[in-house]
Amino acid sequence: MGPTGSPPVVRVKICGITSLADAVAAVQAGADALGFVFAERPRRVSVERAREIISELPPYVTPVGVFVDESPEAVRRTATVTGLGAVQLHGSEGPEVVAALAPLACIKAFRVSSRGDLDAMARYQVQGYLADAFVAGQPGGTGRTIDWRLFEGFRPPGPLILSGGLRPENVAEAVRRIRPYAVDVSSGVEAEPGRKDHERVRRFIQRARSALGGTE
Repeated sequence: MGPTGSPPVVRVKICGITSLADAVAAVQAGADALGFVFAERPRRVSVERAREIISELPPYVTPVGVFVDESPEAVRRTATVTGLGAVQLHGSEGPEVVAALAPLACIKAFRVSSRGDLDAMARYQVQGYLADAFVAGQPGGTGRTIDWRLFEGFRPPGPLILSGGLRPENVAEAVRRIRPYAVDVSSGVEAEPGRKDHERVRRFIQRARSALGGTE
């Protein structure tokens, strides 16, 4: 329970946003953050398009840019041009890259297939630690689920963001078992790659929020 006796609040990030319509639907459904992929992936969005969408967001929704092994200079430039509130590093970036990006808020993604992958989080000092499923040759966004048993007894070094194969049908169980700070979804709420199913977005957020005793 929180300090007022209310259930803890699980935050939600809807990733892979490519259109203003999907951004608006996610915001109206209660998303706390929206993810914009700048890597060469199916859900990639241009800097110009991301800037247009972000300029329409309300002030308490955080736009997060997703990067894979970009230079700190390129990440910082994109963050400045688009108005990002945080950056998510989804490649093999080391702690020195995080240090070079200060004072930008950073989320570091970890591809998890063993407990050692979770323990590697301790090497980083970032604002969020994102756990995604490991798939050989894929930096993320695969729709695969992590073996949730790996989290038993694990204490993350900071706010834990759970990703990897989440969808409206399993997010409540994931939240109850792992109790993350936030959950992150992309393919699990899509109609097709790069286009969201607005009803699935709404159900995902409702079920994530109600999992620990809140109301839908």
